[in-house]
Amino acid sequence: MPSRRKFIRGSILSSFAVAMTGLKSCVGIEAQEERNKNIPLTKFNPIVISTWNNKTANKTAWNIIQKGGKAIDAVEQGVKTVEADPKDRSVGYGGRPDRDGNVTLDACIMDEAGNAGAVCFLQNIKHPISVARKVMEKTPHVILAGAGALKFALGEGFQKEDLLTDVSRKDWEEWSKNADYKPQINIENHDTIGMLAMDQAGNISGACTTSGLAYKMQGRVGDSPIIGAGLYVDNEVGGATATGMGEAILKSVGSFLVVELMRQGKSPNEACKEAVMRIIKKQKYADLQVGYLAINKAGEMGSFSIQPGFTYATTRETKTQIQHSSSYL
Repeated sequence: MPSRRKFIRGSILSSFAVAMTGLKSCVGIEAQEERNKNIPLTKFNPIVISTWNNKTANKTAWNIIQKGGKAIDAVEQGVKTVEADPKDRSVGYGGRPDRDGNVTLDACIMDEAGNAGAVCFLQNIKHPISVARKVMEKTPHVILAGAGALKFALGEGFQKEDLLTDVSRKDWEEWSKNADYKPQINIENHDTIGMLAMDQAGNISGACTTSGLAYKMQGRVGDSPIIGAGLYVDNEVGGATATGMGEAILKSVGSFLVVELMRQGKSPNEACKEAVMRIIKKQKYADLQVGYLAINKAGEMGSFSIQPGFTYATTRETKTQIQHSSSYL
C-alpha cells in the first residue's frame, strides 16, 4: 500500500497539474481579451476577405459594408457574384458536374448572432447561398438536403434552371471516356469561395459555396455546407473558412478549430497554421490541398495551407488586394 507521504505528494502534484492547466487557459483568454481591448469602442475597421482571387466578389461585398450595411448581407451578395459566373467552374452556374453529369451545389451562411443555414446536394438552383439564408431565417433547421432543399427553394420563389453549361458538359463527356477520378490540387486556382466580413458595427458574418469536387460520386457532400467545417463564426472572437479537400477538413472540423484557437489567444495566422498541422499529423496530405482563412475581432487576418498556391482576396478602406498564403510544403 502507498504510504501517506506518497499519497500527499501525489495529491500535490495532481493539484499543481490542474492549476497549470487552468493557468494556461487563463493566459489564452487574457491574450484574446488583450486583443479585444485594442479595439476602439466606437470604431471598427471593416474588412472583407475571401478565398482565391475573388476581387469582384470582394468589391460587391465592400460596397454594402461601406454604405453601412450588415456583414451578413455583404457576404451573401459577395459570393452570389461567383455563383452566377459560368466561367467559374467550381461554384454555382457552370460548375463541373458529378460523374453522372449533374451539377450539385453545397452552401452555408452564418451571421453575427450565431444563426446558421445550409443546403447540400441541391440541384437546378443558381444561388444556393440565398437558399441557405432562407433556411436560416425561415425554418427551425440548419441544413436541408437534396430533393427537400429543392422543394423548399421552389416554395420560396427560386426558379429552376439548367446549371450545366456547354463547356462543362463537353468536359464531362470527355472525362467520361476514361472516367479517371483524381482530385486536383488548386484546380484552376479555385475550388470554393468562402467569404468573411466585419461591418462598421464590428459584427462578423461568413458564407461558403461550391459545386464540390468535379466528377464526384453522386450524393457526395464536402465541408462547404457544414457549419464548423467549411465555415464558422463566433462574433465574440472571429470567423474562419476553409477551401480544398473537403474530406480532410470534415475530419478535423477545421473552421471551428481555427476559431477556438483564436479564442485561446492565437492570432489568425497562428490558428490557421495549427489547424493545418492537425491534418498533417493525422492524415495523408501529400496529394491534397487544404487552406484556411480567418479574421478576428480586432480586424487581424491570417491564412495557412498545406500546399503552396493558395491565394485570397482582401478589401479594406476600398483597396482590394490578392494575398499569397504561407504553406507547409
